[in-house]
Amino acid sequence: MRSMTRSLVTGGCGFIGSHLVDYLADLRQEVIVVDNRSANNDEFYTRPGVEYLNADITDYSAMRAAMEDIDYVFHLAAESRLQPAIENPIDAITRNCVGTTVMLQAAREADVLRFVYSSTSSGYGNNPAPSVETQPDDCLNPYSASKIAAEKFCKMYYNLYGLETVSLRYFNVFGERSPTRGQYAPVIGIFERQKAAGEPLTIVGDGSQKRDFVYVGDVARANYLASVMPLHEHIGEVFNVGSGKNYSIKEIANVISNFHTHIPKRSGEMETTLANIDKIKSVIGWKPEVDVLEWIKNGQE
Repeated sequence: MRSMTRSLVTGGCGFIGSHLVDYLADLRQEVIVVDNRSANNDEFYTRPGVEYLNADITDYSAMRAAMEDIDYVFHLAAESRLQPAIENPIDAITRNCVGTTVMLQAAREADVLRFVYSSTSSGYGNNPAPSVETQPDDCLNPYSASKIAAEKFCKMYYNLYGLETVSLRYFNVFGERSPTRGQYAPVIGIFERQKAAGEPLTIVGDGSQKRDFVYVGDVARANYLASVMPLHEHIGEVFNVGSGKNYSIKEIANVISNFHTHIPKRSGEMETTLANIDKIKSVIGWKPEVDVLEWIKNGQE
């Protein structure tokens, strides 16, 4: 009988996934990463002592083999870029829906203890803030539609097959290793790259739009707790992962630099994101520990 917990992380070379890999490895878990490094990342992150498999989540045979003797699955790999998803919805659906179903089936056949799925708050669309898990879905693009559809597969795999699943809806994740390029890279990463290059910070519109920023280390901890805490009647359900407060883009920019320029607003962009985190606090026992403004200020010192 194994004494060491074995966890599989898809997308474990990326921004959020690499932090989760570090968190689990620091707990002395044996970690296996599946990542085909197809994302347009600034950099891919690896950690000594972790096993890395260059494989695609839509490859059932490879995923079933990778799942052998795995206790927990953390499924982060996805087409997470909005514009490519809009331009090629078939690819987004293949990666996000078919890929997730392949992972679920392989996990079911391998008798995995629990499957933790990384989802998105963008499924709330134009629902009024704060976003609460009982609100109806309002998917505005192929990215959010495919990610929320995969949540339904997770719930179905528990209800029909008994595979324990939980879905985490991330809000605006920030922190070390954040992507710094691309139209939909996290705004803080873009601002910090622009400041380092001596460029003005590019603010969309007047900067009054507000975002709920949650620290990547807190997100990693939420994943771990979601894998091990007793969820009782909440297995198969969705949980918001946010800070429960929000700041305007202009507030964020002002902490980083006073050198700004403004560009026109993008069509379809939400004015406000704000998570209601009562459910994850009460059921999983998680709460955020790092405030975005304090984190930025500490980095400036």
